[in-house]
Amino acid sequence: MVLENIKKALLSIPEVSGWPEMVDLITPLTDPGSKPCWEYPPLACQAAGGRKEQALPGAAAVLCLIQSMHLVDDMLDEDPRGLHHQLGPGKVANLALALQAASSRVIEDAGLPPEIRALIHGSLAKAALGTAYGQDLDAGTLEGEENYWRIVEAKTPPLFGTAMFIGAVLGGSPASTADRIERLGFLIGMMIQVSDDLKDAMETPARPDWRRKWNNLPILYAMTAEHSERSRFSDLLSRIEEPEALAAAQEILFRCGAVSYCTYRVIEFYRNARENFEGIPLANPEPIDELLSELVEPLKSLFRSIGVESPEELLGE
Repeated sequence: MVLENIKKALLSIPEVSGWPEMVDLITPLTDPGSKPCWEYPPLACQAAGGRKEQALPGAAAVLCLIQSMHLVDDMLDEDPRGLHHQLGPGKVANLALALQAASSRVIEDAGLPPEIRALIHGSLAKAALGTAYGQDLDAGTLEGEENYWRIVEAKTPPLFGTAMFIGAVLGGSPASTADRIERLGFLIGMMIQVSDDLKDAMETPARPDWRRKWNNLPILYAMTAEHSERSRFSDLLSRIEEPEALAAAQEILFRCGAVSYCTYRVIEFYRNARENFEGIPLANPEPIDELLSELVEPLKSLFRSIGVESPEELLGE
């Protein structure tokens, strides 16, 4: 329902509805298995004591911002599945700019009080600039784990922080509380980024992460940590497009401790998020409590699959 209402709001903008490629970027979207970032504003809005419908403009703005960044990220990553291979990089760059403008337009058209509108525009601008900076770092050749975290902190978590901030503001939270909810969103974004890195590293065929190996945490760990198969892992990276090489490299990720390390970091961010959440004065904390439980469920399933009976103890629950 949230996504359908977002589409209606965006298609009410004449430039969007009259632009076939723009419509194609919006209308085929379906709600994935896990909550996408554009569903975070309604959750934060409800937590602040509002109704999810109040957060619709914020959700639409976040969706536009994310779609814009995906288009650019695919070009920077040279992702073979990117839309730029169909439309050309120039046209896709123009669509990305239009989507960012649409994120502001949908807020302008929502009839919000000036002070609320200003807070949301400021948050969107901060997220867009921060993520663009992170994408630029990500496209470079920075090496080592310190630089990995520098890139991650700039690139992904600001989007989740902004989504939560906007929802809280639209739900009636004062700026001081919305700032704390934004921090919670940042921690959630860190947790999701590491989880996504692990997921991308284990997919077949090889994702672009294997070609840009310094920017994926489990791959980075396997390349740099001291373990007996490090040399073999490096050799496999040179032919990672071969199915046998990819499968062998993925097995090493388990044996060398890369998967365990990523699991540890996800747990760390989850526990920090829980501690942060419990200190925020919220009118209705249940939606965020449910979100945190949902986000950690895949990790619990992983624990159960390897014979750990009580993951709640590791998660501090």
